Amino acid sequence: MIDLKTPLLAIDVGRGTQDILVYEPGRPIENSIKLVLPSPTVVAAERIQQATRAGRPVFLDGFLMGGGANTGAIRKHLAQGLPVYATPGAAGTLHDDLERVRAMGVEIRATAPDDAVTVHTTDYMEPEIRKALSLFGVEYPENVAVAVQDHGYSPHRSNRIHRFELMREQLDAGDWDLLSLVADPPLADMTRMQAVRRQAPGALVTDTGPVALIGALCDARVRQRAKEGIILVNAGNGHTLCFALKGREIYGLFEHHTGSLDPKRLQHYIWKLADGTLTSEEVFDDGGHGAAVRKPLVTDTVVITGPNRLRLMPEAYQAAPFGDMMLSGCFGLAYLWRVFRER
Repeated sequence: MIDLKTPLLAIDVGRGTQDILVYEPGRPIENSIKLVLPSPTVVAAERIQQATRAGRPVFLDGFLMGGGANTGAIRKHLAQGLPVYATPGAAGTLHDDLERVRAMGVEIRATAPDDAVTVHTTDYMEPEIRKALSLFGVEYPENVAVAVQDHGYSPHRSNRIHRFELMREQLDAGDWDLLSLVADPPLADMTRMQAVRRQAPGALVTDTGPVALIGALCDARVRQRAKEGIILVNAGNGHTLCFALKGREIYGLFEHHTGSLDPKRLQHYIWKLADGTLTSEEVFDDGGHGAAVRKPLVTDTVVITGPNRLRLMPEAYQAAPFGDMMLSGCFGLAYLWRVFRER
């Protein structure tokens, strides 16, 4: 599935880790240079926590990026009575509605106070990755592909509802094809993806969940079973995305927060997805994002990938494309580069 003509740097940005693949034509992909590093939100959170321990103000400067650990660290910093400042672009990390950011206690301004610790906000840590590779004599590829999860711009309503509405629109527009959810370029509404594109012009930027499942299909056994129909699960650190898939057609899907799932609850959703009775309201009311079901799929084959796969479904087939489960998203990005950029 992957045979690129030129080198590629693929970066799959998750809630806990950023997984990196340096693809080089002519080298067996199993021997590619790979890194699993703390995700940008974890790195930013640690810098904020250092400022909190030192009792110093924080100034967020940079681009809109994903939340999670960083937003939690900001809330704790404010709870200690310590100031937080942010540029308008960086403030979007905390919420799309800047008035709500101000209501948290964050002052939005263009420049940092003299005594503040500046924390750079970005999902694309190019200087750090470039330096890490250079220490081992590895050239930084000209072509870059990045995956981030994006809820879309939604300042005044639930971003969970908005994300799933966008996903449903993409599915309908793409006739529920496997690649419906990975547009290149991404939708203008996807502000997190657009922020990455501003930092990496020409990069392929798309969504983490679908690329991990596309990458799982690089496992030959998974690809073979998909011809007859499978349930394909990506149990990430932040979110779990599940497809009912036959060939290239998505029969249905749902997305939930991984931390809210246990094996019994996940299996319940999978059964209802397969028989076509799962509703978006059921998943949303349980704290998840939602579901979209086109038709039932008769199958007893369940495949799972992602760092939480063994906790949630230890008995299912554990997909490991090219022998490396943590790089499923990167393999998906490499496949999409071939489809979108080298065809």
